Amino acid sequence: MTKYKHLLTKEGITKPKGILYVFIALMSLQTMAQVGSQPTSLHDLLKLAEANYPLLKSKALDVQAAQKGINISRSTLIPSLDASYQVNYGTYNNITGMAYPQFLIPISGPPSADNKFNGVFGSATSLLLNWQPITFGQRQAQVDYSKAGLQYTTSDAQNEIFQHKVKVINAYLDALTASELVKVYEKNYVRAETNLSVVKTLVVSGIKPGVDTALFKAEISRAKIDLLNSRKYKQQSIIMLSQLLAADNNITVTDSSYFSKLPFIIIATDSIKSPLLSLYNSSIELSKAKKKMLNRTMMPTLGVWGTTYARGSGIQYGGVVNSNEGLSFQRYNYGVGMQLSLPLLQFARIKPQLQQQEFLIKSNEEKLNDISLQLRKQLEIADTTLNNAFAVAKESPMLYESADFSYKALLSRYQSGLANYADLIQAQYILIKAETENKTTYIGVWKALLYKAAVTGDINLFINQVN
Repeated sequence: MTKYKHLLTKEGITKPKGILYVFIALMSLQTMAQVGSQPTSLHDLLKLAEANYPLLKSKALDVQAAQKGINISRSTLIPSLDASYQVNYGTYNNITGMAYPQFLIPISGPPSADNKFNGVFGSATSLLLNWQPITFGQRQAQVDYSKAGLQYTTSDAQNEIFQHKVKVINAYLDALTASELVKVYEKNYVRAETNLSVVKTLVVSGIKPGVDTALFKAEISRAKIDLLNSRKYKQQSIIMLSQLLAADNNITVTDSSYFSKLPFIIIATDSIKSPLLSLYNSSIELSKAKKKMLNRTMMPTLGVWGTTYARGSGIQYGGVVNSNEGLSFQRYNYGVGMQLSLPLLQFARIKPQLQQQEFLIKSNEEKLNDISLQLRKQLEIADTTLNNAFAVAKESPMLYESADFSYKALLSRYQSGLANYADLIQAQYILIKAETENKTTYIGVWKALLYKAAVTGDINLFINQVN
């Protein structure tokens, strides 16, 4: 804003150009603030993923298309009404009789006295209505099949949304873990630099040999490599998370509460409401609806038709030719009727399709049994994993405290000349490992909880414990 501050003076503000510059500057700052702000809480990230991810948007459009499919099935009740008009010019050497219209232009009228090639005009117009008000269950079977298709598409979309939320949460936990590990290795790098500064003083005073300086320099390089690798892992984790969010801008994750608290203990439950079960159930219902629709094709259909039409010809009743009169109509007609059709041999053609559909239904039922078995066993594994993660997480802080105490004690002994380099570095490695495990074991509990939520099909088991 200091760049545009001179425009706010008494003289500048009265100028229209100055006002315009100030307005543009303020709008630019506001836009930059909006672009830079990205949701960082887990709830916001889940909403962003559901709204932005292309596959989820595709599933939502599939549901809308399936809803329209029901309307299409019901629209067969609407009769067809076709209007047509034609005008032609051709010879009138017509022969009265029947002709198959596939390869011949339809002919009408009595033959001419002689074979003449003079052309005359002819015209015709018609209005034809076709309606099938009664289909003996065929239309309703088609509607039911479309409804089953909508249920299957909806279940598929809900399953995809659920699975994607699980992926987003898992990637979010990975990004949080990577951020915390960067802090661990940054602390380790600072620790290595401090030790090098101390050992230089000890070498000068003669307490430690000069080789220790070279060893600590190598340790700084190792600490720097670990730090660089941890930063690389963090960037990769952020990129994977942004991919699942379909977000181009960088996402910042800074919630460290997952590493300082544990979720409430979840009581083991046998209740599984995974969207996978709904998806497989919907697949069975879709197959049954298709079988019903095939069965209904053997039923008769009742059609109603009605027509009114007019005909014009350049040939009069007595054979007098007046070609131009064919452009106007001389005769007007109408007709109505009903037609009941019964596909007598449809059963022979449909029988193999019905048998095929019956096999598909049984196959889908066995697939449902298989996924149910897998989910029950996965639930047992999830409970075991979660209980073990809780037990490990209770021990890891004590391990870290012991490792930290041991390192500080050995560092003090080393500075006093009572411990060697190998003992100190071994304690430092144990400290790094303990601090890393303390972070990963805490996040391991949250991941175990996420796994249980994924198996049971209830993402709220995890969400309800997140601040």
